[in-house]
Amino acid sequence: MSFKLLIFASLMAVAMANRSPSKLGYPVPKYEDVPLCAKNSTKPWCLDDEVYPIYDIQKALNNYYQEVLALYKDLKAITPNSVDGLKDLSEETYLCPSSTAYVQPMRAVNVDGKWRVIVNKVESYNYQFTQTARIEECDIAIGSSCPLVPTCYDSKCVQKNIFHRFLVFDPYDYYFPFAIENFQLPASCGCVVGAYFP
Repeated sequence: MSFKLLIFASLMAVAMANRSPSKLGYPVPKYEDVPLCAKNSTKPWCLDDEVYPIYDIQKALNNYYQEVLALYKDLKAITPNSVDGLKDLSEETYLCPSSTAYVQPMRAVNVDGKWRVIVNKVESYNYQFTQTARIEECDIAIGSSCPLVPTCYDSKCVQKNIFHRFLVFDPYDYYFPFAIENFQLPASCGCVVGAYFP
């Protein structure tokens, strides 16, 4: 009897040592490599998401409203290039052709290469949580010569990126499912001009 008890105790110790760090009684976190909304896209963000967990986010926002509001206001106050509320593009001229847009991503890849759910277009206690980013992507192949620069100069178009901070929702964090994470998004299409060739 004591031998069976010893074997049972050792098996339990091994099982407890190998268990995941998730909260007891909850499923083990399972993060998808690529969400459904990004399966047929090369962009590291999704603007539309059919399986966006809006009700889970609303419930969590209602539960942690004051804490999330403090995070959200801090994010808005500290981020100097916030473009929330901007919807129109002004007339601009660039050396390399590009497309500019103001987007409200639902999911995006963070700087660690992991897809995250971004809190966007979700309402809690009559407050609409939105996060907007200005993106600009090159319309010309990266590395091509700049169309408006004379051919006597060595030039090439380059995609420049900027880091954005977004409030994200983690459905597997049962203690506080919100955080602010960094995301790298295209910011401008620049022209690098090199040597002059007469």
